Amino acid sequence: MLTDRDTVMLDYAVKLTRDPGGMTADDVEALREAGFGDRAVLDICQVVSYYNYVNRLADGLGVELEEEWSDADHTMTRDEFDAQRDTSP
Repeated sequence: MLTDRDTVMLDYAVKLTRDPGGMTADDVEALREAGFGDRAVLDICQVVSYYNYVNRLADGLGVELEEEWSDADHTMTRDEFDAQRDTSP
């Protein structure tokens, strides 16, 4: 189950992915109000932006995933997610 904080972060990620030109200071403020500090906001923005860039680059070049990769290789469990979040400054 997603927490309210997770939902705010994911809403930000979706908007940055689908409507990057529509991002405003209010979007960053929503992250701060959810408890994310400046470092976490920067990390969220950089990770989302990087994945968008890499996916568009790969799609634009017709890159296919390696056959031996499974869906599980691209999925983080809730415990793994929480462990990552607990180590963020």
